[in-house]
Amino acid sequence: MENEVWRWLWTCSAVVFSLAEVFTAGFFLLPFAIGAAAAAVLAWVDVHILWQWLAFFVATVVSFVYLRRFVRRQNDVEQPRVGASRLIDAHGKIIERVDEDAMTGMVRIGGEEWRASAAETIEVDTRVMVAEIDGTRLVVVPVPQDQPTENTES
Repeated sequence: MENEVWRWLWTCSAVVFSLAEVFTAGFFLLPFAIGAAAAAVLAWVDVHILWQWLAFFVATVVSFVYLRRFVRRQNDVEQPRVGASRLIDAHGKIIERVDEDAMTGMVRIGGEEWRASAAETIEVDTRVMVAEIDGTRLVVVPVPQDQPTENTES
């Protein structure tokens, strides 16, 4: 193939990889776009195809190594809790007796009412903390009266 074809091939590859990166996560296609752009620059200045391929590989590898630190930093950040899992460690108040045998009980946390379960029977108006989520129920444990609680109960 002549160099004219490689110019457009590298340029189009750089554009396609760049656009595809927009729709993916993790900087996976960006190094390929950078490598293709480097090869395209060499093709446009009429450098031999061997050097274009070499530039593509080198620029891609260097980009992977450089961008890896951003991906690692992104993965190190604790992800925010969403849905019911945001209530783990939250404090609330029992509004309907929690009876594990009868599978009944309700807890109010921050103005929301949730079905609750516990390893023991817990009476109304007892302060509790959410220990875990079990399906659509909050598993709660009583909080000792002398322990301070955060202001999530209503």
